[in-house]
Amino acid sequence: MNSIINKFTLTPWFFHLFYPKTLFANCTQTSPIFEVRVAISSDLHSISKIIADSFHSRHGIWGWIFPLLHLSIYEDLRQRLALRNPHYICLVAVNSPQRINHLIGTVEMTLRFSDSFKKTGKNFPYLSNLAVNRKYRRQGVASQLLNSCEQIAISWGFKELYLHVLEDNQQAQQLYFKLGYRIYTMDSHWNKFTFWRSRQILLYKQL
Repeated sequence: MNSIINKFTLTPWFFHLFYPKTLFANCTQTSPIFEVRVAISSDLHSISKIIADSFHSRHGIWGWIFPLLHLSIYEDLRQRLALRNPHYICLVAVNSPQRINHLIGTVEMTLRFSDSFKKTGKNFPYLSNLAVNRKYRRQGVASQLLNSCEQIAISWGFKELYLHVLEDNQQAQQLYFKLGYRIYTMDSHWNKFTFWRSRQILLYKQL
């Protein structure tokens, strides 16, 4: 296999990026095709489930409140999609053998301000909720979602892209660094000890 062929079609509200799964390691020639496209309302249930499964535990008491977390994520997504903000996009990765849509990953991108409270200062494209179905991790899905966002950010007229990652999430950091992201800043230790969790690292990439 000597090359990877990327097919792009970009319109104001629809973005396609096709990747034969045979391009990934340990895949066979009968593997299905990955498609990255803009999310639609009928995707919301699957998207919210992937996000909830990726960022929230089902063990112990969390198992009892998991349905509420799922519903909260669903409602937040529904409201963001309904706003029709030209600088907000939610992408989904679809595993579509025999044209059957099966969502396996998602990511959101919007514009943020350097002063997020006052919504003033320099604005920049920011990624959030990058999540992949556990069965499809380490197969290039997250990389293709990130690549799609980078292309869209460029089409919006930006030359940098930002995202947060937890300090103790070494696996995600390895992926981001491999794709060219670098550390911009870190949360203070005050935030870490106040909320009893790992600090967040703000990463950026020159596009």
